[in-house]
Amino acid sequence: MSDEFRRNLLGPDATLLPAETEVYAQLEAGQEALDLVEKHPTSSLLWAVLAEEAWSEGRTVDSYAYSRVGYHRGLDSLRRNGWRGVGPIPWEHEPNRGFLRALYSLGRASAAISEAEEPERIEKFLNDSDPSAKAAIEAG
Repeated sequence: MSDEFRRNLLGPDATLLPAETEVYAQLEAGQEALDLVEKHPTSSLLWAVLAEEAWSEGRTVDSYAYSRVGYHRGLDSLRRNGWRGVGPIPWEHEPNRGFLRALYSLGRASAAISEAEEPERIEKFLNDSDPSAKAAIEAG
């Protein structure tokens, strides 16, 4: 039996995004996400940080907007790295966390602005990506 056949029986491989080492280093050095996003507009992590900051300040609509951008930037990155719309996006792989955090933030903010179906769709997508992601994000 071919390896391809075995792999297909197990479902799609996990998608592992590349590390954003420059972004990590700049955040660790104390630079603000708002300043960094102009230099790294494709970083889901930076958009997720902005969404989380806005949420903690009670700026729900801003949080929604930031998380929506982070979500779409993440989808672009996932597709560039082999994701075909299904399959695991594991939380344990640190570079995936920016996308998963943006996804979580989008679900939370969409519920807060009373979107009808978006929160349920996002919840399912987050759980399908990695069932442990939500708890890890909420644990901070």
